[in-house]
Amino acid sequence: MTRTTPSLLAQGAAMAETPLPYGRHSIDEADIAAVVAALRSDRLAHGPKVGEFEAALAAAVGARAAAAASSGTAALHLALAALDVGPGDLCIVPAVTFLATATAARFCGAEAAFADVDPDTGLMTPRTLQEALVRAGGRAKAVLPVHLGGRLCAMDEIAAVARAAGALIVEDACHALGGQDHHGHPVGACAHSDAAAFSFHPVKTLAAGEGGMVTTNDPERAARMRRLANHGVVKRPEQGPWMYEQVELGFNYRMNEMEAALGISQLSRLELFVRRRRELAGLYNLALEPLAPRVRPVRPVSGERASLHLYQVLIDFPSVDGGRAGVMGRLAARGIETQVHYIPLYRQPSFRAQPLEGAEAFYGRVLALPLFPAMRNEDVTRVVDALEAALS
Repeated sequence: MTRTTPSLLAQGAAMAETPLPYGRHSIDEADIAAVVAALRSDRLAHGPKVGEFEAALAAAVGARAAAAASSGTAALHLALAALDVGPGDLCIVPAVTFLATATAARFCGAEAAFADVDPDTGLMTPRTLQEALVRAGGRAKAVLPVHLGGRLCAMDEIAAVARAAGALIVEDACHALGGQDHHGHPVGACAHSDAAAFSFHPVKTLAAGEGGMVTTNDPERAARMRRLANHGVVKRPEQGPWMYEQVELGFNYRMNEMEAALGISQLSRLELFVRRRRELAGLYNLALEPLAPRVRPVRPVSGERASLHLYQVLIDFPSVDGGRAGVMGRLAARGIETQVHYIPLYRQPSFRAQPLEGAEAFYGRVLALPLFPAMRNEDVTRVVDALEAALS
């Protein structure tokens, strides 16, 4: 079928005045047909679709190679494992990110230490990275910048700081597929990193049900990640058609054929998804202007082409009746779901550490409003009107 923007808007039309989630997948008949074809194929796992998806995604982002995984978390773990991050090492992650960024380091036996973030963007900066490296006392093995919400870190400057400290770089790009930096480098091309990890969770820009992918410009490292995703096993057909060896300890992080088929189908609409998300963000920016300075959109860095997974705003919640919980409750009562991305990691029982000023300032004000391709233009007005009422 022909895939056009009206098809997304048609999905949105059916949602008039129904609850608006903060994020939602967009599935069409071609996606369904791709999954059905995979289900009718001879192999549901260990088939050709995963390799096809790896090649297609690598080509789409301009990387030399890619390795599929069962989730974005698994992708981050594979990237670090293939870089030989292990016990005694330390990885620096921004304090504002999902748990997976730090737990991937823990899965390798490494320690996770936190860099502060810009209070207005939630992003790691060259300055906050340098401060974290100093606190780490020269122990940092890897740095994991996070492109929060699809807004891009200053990777060229971050890379300069990290490389000067002798650290490897893995981009947590789970929110940012389809973005480009101000130099025109696609996210995932690894122009300034050793690897980049993506997620295909249903609310992400590209949905595969679950699943993840690592891109890299080192084909041998990609091959190792594929091996690690399959228990560290290599086949030895020269010794017999049944022979295999576990050459290193690996994991069961395989992507299946149905996920890969859906991912390939969705990838053909990536530009459509990115464009629609950017259009909706532009409408939000205009509609929220009358609410300034009470409400401030979290904007991407000038010059970049952000692929927005989240539309986040900053609000002075202590000045509002009921604070953030009150605002979220009043919005929910009008069918509008919001979310907070994220609770700083050092607040979690498993990662207790000293609070960081920028992270506290960002967390204390941030709220994610609904953003997904099937939203109608009128839905933006509905959300902003409801937010104004909730703040009153």
